Amino acid sequence: MLKVKDISFRFTETPVLNNISFTAAPGQILSVIGESGSGKSTLLRAIYGLHDLDKGEISWKDKKILGPAYNLVPGESYIKYLAQDFDLMPYITVAENVGKFLSNFYPDEKNRRIAELLEMVELTAYADAKPGNLSGGQQQRVALARAMAQKPEILLLDEPFSHIDSFRKSKFRRDLFAFLRKKAITCIIATHDSVDALSHADKTLVIKDGKIIREDRPERLYQLPESSYVASLFGEVNEIPSNLLVAPDKNGLPERNVLIYTHELHVTERSRLKVKVKDSYFEGDHYLIKALYHGQTIFFDHQHAIAPEKTIHLKADEKIVKERLKHKNKTG
Repeated sequence: MLKVKDISFRFTETPVLNNISFTAAPGQILSVIGESGSGKSTLLRAIYGLHDLDKGEISWKDKKILGPAYNLVPGESYIKYLAQDFDLMPYITVAENVGKFLSNFYPDEKNRRIAELLEMVELTAYADAKPGNLSGGQQQRVALARAMAQKPEILLLDEPFSHIDSFRKSKFRRDLFAFLRKKAITCIIATHDSVDALSHADKTLVIKDGKIIREDRPERLYQLPESSYVASLFGEVNEIPSNLLVAPDKNGLPERNVLIYTHELHVTERSRLKVKVKDSYFEGDHYLIKALYHGQTIFFDHQHAIAPEKTIHLKADEKIVKERLKHKNKTG
């Protein structure tokens, strides 16, 4: 079990990490999501042992993970950390980079391991190429294969798909996390990509200003986001007075603003939410429509573009609205 207990860390007077606590079981996949500068990368570096903490402790299977003040060479052999800079050796081949830290005493086993990893990252054809001749996305995949070469118990990934082409990313992401689960490798991925955070994680941590403000299952986090900050990490979101979307509640739920994603608003013949369209933005399988309600900007998805200045009515599923209101009422 990885235990992160009440850790704080600062470079200057302002804390970068502030009283962070969570756990990760062996083989579990966690995602850490937050805006740029929120502390995601610093958290991974702290877990790897690259920082001396101001307070708190980190341990794996009851062994403390200590920083550079205690270790001449920071880091632990059972943890691998893939940073946003890949640190590949430019003068040796892709295969040699992947096998750089594998023992030469068992060459057949080493070659099998390299071949397995190159196949996993879909770079078998580039085994003899030099990293300098590869694209940024290919270099990122080489670095990922190298990080897994020694079969780590914990894998820390910092924006691991940021350079990979979108058409390849989905399959590669599925293959990677399937591989990690098969090998029972605990993985923590820091990301700003909502698909990374939601699709494959067992648990997601939302971080803001160095603090974890929410820890939950991805499905629950998305469906009951609690704050506009959390919801905005997963896409465009509106904050709409509940009385515009549902009738007064017989159970006495207070009228409060409710968070509604753009795909949850639909055009209807009549409703209390009457808006005037301003712009339509083509986004592939739909248009994002910008509209105004008494000066407040409302965004919603629609199958077709809508003429500017047209007045339309919008609705949302009452079940979704009431569920979020109940949750907001419980959490304050």
